[in-house]
Parts: sequence; structure tokens; C-alpha cells
Amino acid sequence: MASIGFNDSDLLDLQRRLVILRVGLLLVVALLALRLWHLQIREGPYYRDLSENNRTRSVVLEPARGLIFDRNGVLLANNVPSFALYVTLEDVKDRPALVAQLASLLNLEPEVIQKKLSTGKGGKLQPRKVKDRLTLREATLIESHRLDLPGVMIQVESQRNYPGGPVAAHLLGYVGEVSADQLEKADFADLHQGSVVGQYGVEKWFDRQVRGRAGQKSVEVDALGHEKRAVVSDKPVAGDDLYLTIDARLQKTAEDLLGEESGAIVALDPTNGDILAMASRPGFDPNMLSKELTNKQWVEIVQNERRPLNNRATQGQYPPGSTFKVVMAAAALESNTVTPSTMVRCNGGYQFGNRLFHDWKQGGHGSVDMNEALIHSCDVYFYTVGQRMGIDTIAEYAKQFGLGQETGVELPSERVGIVPSTAWKQKARNQPWYPGETISAAIGQGYVTVTPLQMASVIGTVANDGLSIKPRLVQAVMNRATGERAEFPPTVRGKVAVKPATIALIKEALADVVTKGTATRAKSSLVTIGGKTGTAQTAALRTGPEKDIPKKLRDHAWFVAFAPVEAPRIAVAVLAEHMGHGGSAAAPLAKDVIEAYVKAYPEVLNGVPAGGRTKSADVRPKT
Repeated sequence: MASIGFNDSDLLDLQRRLVILRVGLLLVVALLALRLWHLQIREGPYYRDLSENNRTRSVVLEPARGLIFDRNGVLLANNVPSFALYVTLEDVKDRPALVAQLASLLNLEPEVIQKKLSTGKGGKLQPRKVKDRLTLREATLIESHRLDLPGVMIQVESQRNYPGGPVAAHLLGYVGEVSADQLEKADFADLHQGSVVGQYGVEKWFDRQVRGRAGQKSVEVDALGHEKRAVVSDKPVAGDDLYLTIDARLQKTAEDLLGEESGAIVALDPTNGDILAMASRPGFDPNMLSKELTNKQWVEIVQNERRPLNNRATQGQYPPGSTFKVVMAAAALESNTVTPSTMVRCNGGYQFGNRLFHDWKQGGHGSVDMNEALIHSCDVYFYTVGQRMGIDTIAEYAKQFGLGQETGVELPSERVGIVPSTAWKQKARNQPWYPGETISAAIGQGYVTVTPLQMASVIGTVANDGLSIKPRLVQAVMNRATGERAEFPPTVRGKVAVKPATIALIKEALADVVTKGTATRAKSSLVTIGGKTGTAQTAALRTGPEKDIPKKLRDHAWFVAFAPVEAPRIAVAVLAEHMGHGGSAAAPLAKDVIEAYVKAYPEVLNGVPAGGRTKSADVRPKT
């Protein structure tokens, strides 16, 4: 029988191999331990976050915008529940297919959806808002296709609502999604794609106070990115509330008076600057503009020749016509160009060089002094004093009354009009001022342009005995969290350098304008009214009777007024585009506004502030 054995060399070789095997096994174990340490310890937080992100999503909770009230607490802007559609790109495997599905279900252009998904900060985990204000039908449709729409989520949010529709639209403004350009600016740095901000009116001016602060919640999602449950929630903070100075009833009255005509009506309290009403026609519905419009819809609005988005009260610039004679009267008397008793002969025209400047009254007014010139709006009288004063003196006093500059009202894009002077023309036209141009300027024509709000401020300054108060639209802001109300006190702009006797003479003459002058249609049985008519030409060459002239070439009708004459509590400016004479077209509207005001606040007839809230004495400078 043969025997099997190992010699010494074989045994040594086997032992060496066993050692190598052991070392190899130890190395493998060590590498596995090192990898385990790397994954669990060093990279643990990263992979833990990654795991969480695959299971959870962060969703922005939009805040409710602050409410907007009128001076009596009437609600002008609130929020109502709405559905918004978001998409989380991390959960979308086939983006073109999803875009096509959403476009079909929501009747949207695929390019619009694609653009929404491509803009905004954050990575694929940050949900993009594709559409807000979904109808119940659209939301139901999306939910019924939920399994076919990975990454799609419906959120319940609040949407802006304007209960009065188009009432006060130019004041309130509207809201819209923050644009890509806005997101690049510092004021919007803390916002995100899909945030809603004010785009017009006080919604824009006070956006920081009204917009609130967004919250955030973490939600657990399933394999398709659909929400299963909320994990953590940081609640949003609602914006602060605004209390405006307007009276909603008077605002609607002013807008109804304008009807379908183009124009503006501004009513303010001359003692504290409160804007009581600011109507502009034509208007728009802010509920519609707060939705997302297509490019075609937007182009149709901005190219509308009636310019409904234009706030004619603050952005419309018109020649003031004879309402400018109020400023001219103050300038002429204070510059000693004339005295109250200086007589000027009016034969119906004023000859300057080869040109005859006509008076509005054929045959003229005869010999008139300042009082008669204002009552009957004698053009020749003011041609004469204007020529004697010169354009620079006229400009000096016009600026004292606040023309040619912003009033400071809390609305964006206020226009300033033009107060011409020799320096202005040299700078604007690179031409010298010609003396003949002063004659046109003296009756509020030529280069002179103003806004209705400026003219309301001018007549308010006269009514307030020369003290000019900055028009204001917001009384207070209330902090929603604390309930604290921060009041905005009236601001004195200054006092015009006009003697009390001059102001008294002008006010007396303006009262006579209504009782026996060019504005008898503004005479009221309820309250005494003082005012000045104006008829501003829009075309230089016109022939034939007014009714035969195309409407777009007819004159603008002006009327500026205050009441009660003894202790004014309301100042009004009415501008009716292409409506003809101020005395017949604009004066009755001012009368109706004033009467509506005194009916609502009969205490003003006794010199008591409307509602008894603000005392004019508080805003007068100490002497």
C-alpha cells in the first residue's frame, strides 16, 4: 500500500499561501470597514439628506395679502380661496410629455408652461408655479389624471379679489406674478418664482407692507412625487392692512358721473390733504388684470386707443384753460402788476403784432377789474396782465401753487405737467421764449399743462387760505399680527407767498363765478360753492359750430371748486375730455360730487371735519 506525505518544502509553501490568504482577507475586511465608515460617518449627512429629499418635498406657502379699506372701513380688496398648480421637476421623467398633457388639460400654450418650468430660483426640488386661479373644473380635471402627472401638485392658496370690480381701479391697482426682471432687483430678493406682488396703484406703492411673508412646509411624497402627508410647517405671515382716505360711496358717485366719457374727477379735503375720491375713465377691472393674461390679451389692453390703464387724474396732462386764471390772479396782484381796481378794456380781442388773440365772448366784456375778470373769465384781461408780468413771473407763482412738480401722492408714475419759462424753453426746445407765447400761457394754453390732481391741489390751496397740504391716499397701515395701527399724519407742503387780502379777493370772486358768472350750473341749494370754469382747446384751427366738430377735436371741459365757501371742507377738480365748455359740462359734475359729500357728512356745513376724525388745526405750522 502506497503512503501520501508532504515534504518540508511543500509544507512551507502551504503555510505561505495561508498567510497570504489571511492578509488578503484582512485587507478586504479593512477596505469594507473603511468604506462603511466613509458612507456612514463622513458622508452620512449627505446621504441622509438625499434620502430625505427623495421622500420629502419643500412647498412654499403663499401669504395672504393685507386687506384694503376705505376711510369708513368699507372693504375694497380682500382674498378668496383659489387653486394653484405646481410642478416639481425632480419627479418629472419626461418633461415634454408632461407639458403636452398640462397644455391639453388647462388649455394653455405649451410655450407658456415650458417658460414657467424654466424660470425661478432653486434646483429641481423647488416646485414651480405653472398656473394659479384654477377653476374648480380644472382642479378636478388635474386630480382625476393624477397618476399620469408625476410631480404635479395642486395647492389651495388665496387670490386677490376686488369686491367692487372696476370701482377705484386706478387707485387700488392690481397684482400679478413677480417677473424675472423684478426678481433681479433688491426689493424682490426674498421672493421666488410664483410670488404675487402689486403691479399698479397702491397695491404696488405699498407692496412691501401688504405682501406678507411666505411660509414653508415639508411634505412626504410617494414615488410619483404626490403629497402623502405634511411633515413640518412654517406658517406664512399675512400682509398688513391699508386704510385709504377715499370714501367708497363718493368714489362710485364720481365714477358714475363720468359714465362712459373719458376724464377725471378728484375730490380732496383741503385742510388735511385727504383724497376723498379720484375717478378716472375709462377704467378696467382689476380682477381681470390680476389673472395671468395671454400676450394677445395684454396687447389688446395696452393698445386700446382710449388708454384705460392711464390714470387720468395723476398721469393725464392737459392745458388747464381758464382755471389757470386763479393762479394768474394771485400772481398779478402779488407782483403789483395790477391792483384789484385796475381796469382793462375788453373789446373781444387783444392785438399783438400781426395776430389778434380772441376773447371767448364775441364783442368783449367792456371795462373789467380783477373781480369781474374772474367772474366772467375775461380772456383779454388776462392777456393784458400776462403780457405785463412776463412768463417767468407767471412760472414763479405757478410753481408756488405746486404746478410743474409731483404732488407726492402715493401712486406710481405721477406726471408733473409743464410750467413754461424762458429757462424751460431754452432747455427743452433749445429756443428763446417769444413774447407772444406769454399771451397763450396767460389763459392756460400754449405749453402749460397740468394734471387734474394738481388742479384739485391748487383750488384746495386757495380754499385753505394759501396753505398747501400734500394730497394723501392712505390714512394708516395696520399690523395684522399686533393690531397696531400706524397713522400717516397730514403733511404741509408750504404756504404760498400771497397776502390774505389777495386770497380773500380771489375766493370772493370764485363764489360769484357760481352765483352770477360762468358756472351758474354749479349753484347748489344745499351748500355754497366757489369755483372757476375752464375750456381748454385741443386743436389750434377749428371752424364752424361745436356740434359739427369731430369729438376728438372738441375742447376739454374743466371746473375747479370748493365748498362750503365760508369754511371749505372739499375741493374738487373735474376734467371732461372733449366735452366742450367747462360751465356746462364740468361744473354740474362738481356740484353733484359736492352735494353727495355734504349729504353724507352734513357736519361739514358747520365747519366740522367729516366724521370728526381729523382736525385741520393739527396740520398748520406754528408761527
